Amino acid sequence: MTGDFDPGLLPPDLIAGYLRSVQGQIELLGGIADRLTIRGDDQDALEELRREAHKVRGSAGSYGFGEATDVAAEIEEAAKQWRTGAGAAATDRGGLAQVLVARLRAAFGSSLGPSTLPDVFIIEDDAALIELFEYGLGSRGYKSRVLRNGRVALELLRALPVGDAHPLLLLDVDLPGMDGYSLFHLLQRERPGVYRVVFLTVHGGEDEQLRALEGGAIDYLVKPVSLRVALEKIRRWVGR
Repeated sequence: MTGDFDPGLLPPDLIAGYLRSVQGQIELLGGIADRLTIRGDDQDALEELRREAHKVRGSAGSYGFGEATDVAAEIEEAAKQWRTGAGAAATDRGGLAQVLVARLRAAFGSSLGPSTLPDVFIIEDDAALIELFEYGLGSRGYKSRVLRNGRVALELLRALPVGDAHPLLLLDVDLPGMDGYSLFHLLQRERPGVYRVVFLTVHGGEDEQLRALEGGAIDYLVKPVSLRVALEKIRRWVGR
């Protein structure tokens, strides 16, 4: 279906069926992106990313979603590059893939149903602390997503459709790409009230904590963090 084809001529039931299908594809792409945050040179995950993006690239425009076709093409081309070792460093690929998947979902606008959001975003570059939080959150039944770079996290959180949800961000201050305070202030300006932010840092002085709380953060965790205390606080912040 190309050329002068008008997607408005398609039966509504056919479009609805496509949107249900593509929502599943986007959730699958999101899961692949999460795998790449753990190992950015995972060749199987990169090939799955390329293949699934290729499917969306081939169909979205035919149903009237031209912007989604363009974003899917970006994902496919990025996956091709990464498979050859070119482009972004392996440590950044998962976060960049998450940004692209968020943009892909946004390209479908309100046509899609609500996304499967994590309960908690762990925005941290310390692998040992990430592992600790993932273990603790998983043991309590929470879903989490890891972002290791401040700039990548900002791009994802800017584009992420959250609906009425207010995801919790565990936000490190000292991040590569962009520090946590800069990321926080940009989110407060561009998406006020969308995210609930808790800072993670070794800087536990009174001035630092007041800076965060007065800026709109809901709390402040000082490293080294007690996992038991953190999980009890998370229960209160998330509400379950």
